Amino acid sequence: MTLLVIADDEALLNKLPDVHADVLVSCGDLPDQTILLAAQRCHCRHILAVKGNHDSSAVFPEPILDLHLRSHAVRGITFGGFHGAWKYKPRGNFLFEQAEVEVALTAFPRVDIFVTHNSPRLIHDREDEVHIGFGAFNTYVARAHPRFLFHGHQHLNTESTVGSTRVIGTYGHRFFVFPE
Repeated sequence: MTLLVIADDEALLNKLPDVHADVLVSCGDLPDQTILLAAQRCHCRHILAVKGNHDSSAVFPEPILDLHLRSHAVRGITFGGFHGAWKYKPRGNFLFEQAEVEVALTAFPRVDIFVTHNSPRLIHDREDEVHIGFGAFNTYVARAHPRFLFHGHQHLNTESTVGSTRVIGTYGHRFFVFPE
């Protein structure tokens, strides 16, 4: 199964080739129209997404499936997700205290691919007050062992391994072939 993973860069459509992907995964901070156009260009049959800290509070339009604290299976592969970033300012959409995320994920089930906007704490963090990961994601990864965690927010294209989980940061777009 081929995934098109997108995040944070509204100009990604200018660089996105017209190739086939089975599933579009949005890691946030993108207008709904950009998500839909990317899915159309790459002939994606499934569109899964989380919201970022710069996204509107409006629900996703169909056919975009919101993964926040939900799981969804595509061809036997389970996806789940979490919106937003840590609460670095008093107001805004999808801003969470670290403790809120910990409570929200306490009973979240294991998924194969965990889709987030923010990264796990100390994994791909940037040295500023905005781009600090969630410690609750580290706890979830240690407990549930998802095969992959895809995130945006950090404006980095990078990969790390935490235990048995590959943590993959995306800025713009990337294609990923999921080993079924």
